Amino acid sequence: MGADIAVSLFSGIGGFELGFAQAGIITSLVCDKDPVARAVLAARFPDAAMAGDVADLRSLPDCTYLVGGWPCQDLSQAGRMAGIAGHQSGLVSHVFRLLDGAARKPRVILLENVAFALSLKGGEAVRHVTEQLAERGYRWAYRVLDSREFGLPHRRRRVFICGMLEGDPAAVLFDGLDRESSPMLNPTDIGFYWTEGNRGVGWTPDAIPPLKGGSGLHIPSPPAIWNVDAGHITVPGIEDAERLHGFTSGWTEPARDPKRHDRERWRLVGNAVSVPVTRWIAERLTLDCPTILGIEMFTERARHVAARGGPNEPTLYAKATGEGPSDERRTPIAAFGLTGETPLSRRAAEGFLRRYMRSNLKKNLAFANALARHCELDELPGA
Repeated sequence: MGADIAVSLFSGIGGFELGFAQAGIITSLVCDKDPVARAVLAARFPDAAMAGDVADLRSLPDCTYLVGGWPCQDLSQAGRMAGIAGHQSGLVSHVFRLLDGAARKPRVILLENVAFALSLKGGEAVRHVTEQLAERGYRWAYRVLDSREFGLPHRRRRVFICGMLEGDPAAVLFDGLDRESSPMLNPTDIGFYWTEGNRGVGWTPDAIPPLKGGSGLHIPSPPAIWNVDAGHITVPGIEDAERLHGFTSGWTEPARDPKRHDRERWRLVGNAVSVPVTRWIAERLTLDCPTILGIEMFTERARHVAARGGPNEPTLYAKATGEGPSDERRTPIAAFGLTGETPLSRRAAEGFLRRYMRSNLKKNLAFANALARHCELDELPGA
């Protein structure tokens, strides 16, 4: 085989593929069961072969990298929490089925899922994946990375699991693990979920909470943003959401359905992988990364964001908690420059405010009063 080639499973709208392409790595095959996602993939990666359901894929083409963000519905805190045995998240088993049938195994496996997978049922899903990698001869490392640490004002914590037949995956992933980002004081903007309000609000200073494919109201929709100084309550547009993942504006245009008010596009963006994160990993995979020194590791599993192990190696967990690269890249919403913001509808704002005021959540009265003014209410509901 000549140049390094990637194969992608559970491809979505191409977050892995675009990040890898920006690092000089071409994807030869994309695979997704969703026909709407495939429409985007066909438009954006016309030279890649296309496959549908991963369960129908009989073999892997020869490749250096096998990547994919396998379904999170059974592992997400906002989902079913059935665990790795769930119907959707259990589809990761096809990764190992295909590896077992490969004439030559890919040198690198890179998988992604929600950070909550480290907590759900004692982290069984991540442990299962790393055990499967080790059984097939891969040294492995995983780490939680937050899109907010890569220049996107979008809090999106995801665990990336890297397996390598040669080299040290911890050297690839652990750069910056010992660096803590400085909190942004006196934020100009605060993101929140207007579709929630009963158990939480997704409060995120100078960024938005994770874009999601669904919500507490059972619709894919953007979070809202409270401009603290002006008192405005707005929502970003779909092209803003694409950019908040590192895609270009209009990336999901091939999925547009005027009858559904861009609902499919929001769903796709809510399930996407952030491009600057995958690009950073891809760039490090192409380098001869030195071993990361000075990271304290321990053998007892506790709350953590990174670990390493492999065949005939003990599993070691990292005490450091950095979730981005070694250099500071945080960008506030104001500096990012959203272009498609519109006011949150009065109906949506008032519904959220009523849920918020009835809940047992600790109340931010300045926020509640800003919402009341937005809704042109004379007083807070329940006051």
